[in-house]
Amino acid sequence: MTWDVMTIIGTVAFAISGAIVAMEEDYDILGVYILGLVTAFGGGAIRNLLIGVPVSALWEQGIMFQVAMLSITILFLFPNRLLKHWKRWGNFFDAIGLAAFAIQGALYATEMNHPISAIVVAAVLTGSGGGIIRDLLAGRKPVVLQSEIYAVWAALAGLAISFSIVTDPLGLYTLFVVIVTLRMASLIYKWRLPVKSLGRQKEHHSM
Repeated sequence: MTWDVMTIIGTVAFAISGAIVAMEEDYDILGVYILGLVTAFGGGAIRNLLIGVPVSALWEQGIMFQVAMLSITILFLFPNRLLKHWKRWGNFFDAIGLAAFAIQGALYATEMNHPISAIVVAAVLTGSGGGIIRDLLAGRKPVVLQSEIYAVWAALAGLAISFSIVTDPLGLYTLFVVIVTLRMASLIYKWRLPVKSLGRQKEHHSM
């Protein structure tokens, strides 16, 4: 049950997140659907490749594709005056998708009896893979590769599940809320990972 709920939450959240980014970049309706679907299912495809599950397994999620399409359609039909406010929610939906899919990916790897390292990688890839593909297709620097904290929260979810810190549905839902809260807090309070930039040095040498 928890698996299904996390899959639905993640699919809807990332589909909307991808569609919002596409609208911000002035994509046409086809581009909005493509970016929404890629964001919703890209992370799962990358995860499947790395943990030995055929990518074609994604096509068995027919209902999830319908859910994603419906979510994008509803968003596309919203009046522009409301969508202007919805743009602010892009990061929130992205955080929901990150948390839901990180937990789902970790549960998936756990069910396949993979080691801790694989569970953490599955959590990170499922949680952030779709967002990476979305940002690349939109011509943006992927959030996960910037200094702001993003994939760390997915890894935290993977560790919590791999070490059996949370096992029951209530614990998993609590973990979901915690990950969303941490991701939004890192945005609001501008928490950053250490950065070592060589950009200025290059500029100085070129002068």
